[in-house]
Amino acid sequence: MENSQIERLFNQTFSGLTLFYRDTNLDETLFTKYVAGQILQERGFIDMSFKGGGLTTNIRYLIASTNGKDVSSLVSESKNFGHTMLKPNSFFKVLDIYKIENKTQILLLEIPEIGINLFKSSISNIEEQVIEKARESFESKIKMEPIPELQEADWKQKTEFPIGMNDKGEFFFQDEKDTSKIKINSENQKKPWWKLW
Repeated sequence: MENSQIERLFNQTFSGLTLFYRDTNLDETLFTKYVAGQILQERGFIDMSFKGGGLTTNIRYLIASTNGKDVSSLVSESKNFGHTMLKPNSFFKVLDIYKIENKTQILLLEIPEIGINLFKSSISNIEEQVIEKARESFESKIKMEPIPELQEADWKQKTEFPIGMNDKGEFFFQDEKDTSKIKINSENQKKPWWKLW
């Protein structure tokens, strides 16, 4: 892949990157199937929140995306949730799985479909920085009080399903495993391409 194509994909993936939260309870047989570096596809709409607080669940999906659509002002019952959505058939790279005591954060980076092969076969310094920021966020937020609105039954019902798999643990997208990774450095940026907080 040419450098100009890589640059376009990185701009599409990281420019304006924002973190979103989706907390749920998953059985260990499901969440232990996720592996760092894995590519996922979610077939349905993804409900998530731009609000992050403490966890009452065992799993936090932390979703890094440039494409989250804020629908909290469009649907009256969603305004308190910080409700944001991603479209069906979105692709993700599992960047990190980070466990603190009985709580696990699964960090997902939304990637363009055209970039699957690039992101599958490489790791960039930008991804490493996102992982570092995400871990810091988890360490601080796990000590916070949960956001009351996100404990409501309506919201929990929207976010109870796993991402990228059905409730039997079968992945929607079967990623060909490739353990060889190349390192991509992006050194032309003095400030981050994303707005994590």
